Amino acid sequence: MPNENGEWILYGLADNDPKRIKTWNALIKVIDKIGFLPLFANQVEGFSVEEMTAATGWWSGDVKRDPWMWREIITESHQAIYGKFFDKKAGFISLEWLPYFANWRRDGYDFDALWDDQKASYRAKKIMDLFPEKSKTEWFSFEIKEKAGFGKGGLKNFDGVLTQLQMQTYLVPKEFRKRKNKKGEEYGWSIAVMATPESIWGKKLVRKAYKEDPEKSRERIFQQVKKCFPLAAESDIRKILKP
Repeated sequence: MPNENGEWILYGLADNDPKRIKTWNALIKVIDKIGFLPLFANQVEGFSVEEMTAATGWWSGDVKRDPWMWREIITESHQAIYGKFFDKKAGFISLEWLPYFANWRRDGYDFDALWDDQKASYRAKKIMDLFPEKSKTEWFSFEIKEKAGFGKGGLKNFDGVLTQLQMQTYLVPKEFRKRKNKKGEEYGWSIAVMATPESIWGKKLVRKAYKEDPEKSRERIFQQVKKCFPLAAESDIRKILKP
């Protein structure tokens, strides 16, 4: 989705195109069929929610037509995983393919082991300390920023670190929720509530592929894109999938 002269250009389908995805339930079926799907257009032509939906539906505020709203519904349904997984940009992963992404992107490491082997940054550790392994802890993204010591006068690059933890599948949005004022009234935009995928879908599912070589998991994912989009250049597939 490029920005031209200050305007976002969508590569969506026409409203009357019979191939367009019309509902969030239908989108889940497509995600399950392909296995994973970026939200916006990228190097691999056709490999995005944007290119499979009507351009006029985006940001319309109509829950029946708006893929931007569908991402919240799908996230909260827990029928697929939403987060920044593709070249640090948003997209979906099916429950079937989550174990392979987790195995590859984590390189076979739980976060604590990653830290012990000095392969995780101090800033990432400060965030992950808020999510004890055996808990159902969840935090608004702005709460994570404050509690982990980022912000004015504190640690830098919060957005970049949080994005990298999503790329590694250590954290994902659990749902989207509005803030509440002192009277308990909701206000503003919906904000991501973050949690570990293990706390949502269970350790058994998320770590199911841990016995497989992470490179084999990476190749599985690559070959799945190649199978679904055979005309795509290998270099383009690798770019959109790079960790």
